[in-house]
Amino acid sequence: MIAAILFAVVIGGLVVFQLALAFGAPWGRFAWGGRHPGVLPVGYRIGSGISVLVYAVLALLALDLGSVIDVVPNAASQVGMWVVFGFLALGVIMNAISRSKPERYVMTPVALVLAILAFVVAVTVPVAQ
Repeated sequence: MIAAILFAVVIGGLVVFQLALAFGAPWGRFAWGGRHPGVLPVGYRIGSGISVLVYAVLALLALDLGSVIDVVPNAASQVGMWVVFGFLALGVIMNAISRSKPERYVMTPVALVLAILAFVVAVTVPVAQ
């Protein structure tokens, strides 16, 4: 399914971004509320590293439900995708109210696109496996 693949591609972009933050890229103004505009402190860098694992699970669920891969039962990926949609919808709100203008202007649209794609994947009836 195209929406699942697009979802994974956009999440892949966030993985690259979070990995860069974890390894010291000075892009803190775009993440974690923008409290640290340059290189993130160690705790936030660890958080960025952990977020990479979370994003991998999100992509896995979308690709599974979109029948691109088959790793979990469809019922589990269907429920999981609705949780992902809720998580991302909350992310849209959190990014939109960020004190950091760069985070609001860049990450809010990214979160919105991901939330829409997650919704599309979640409402699509999976192919019987």
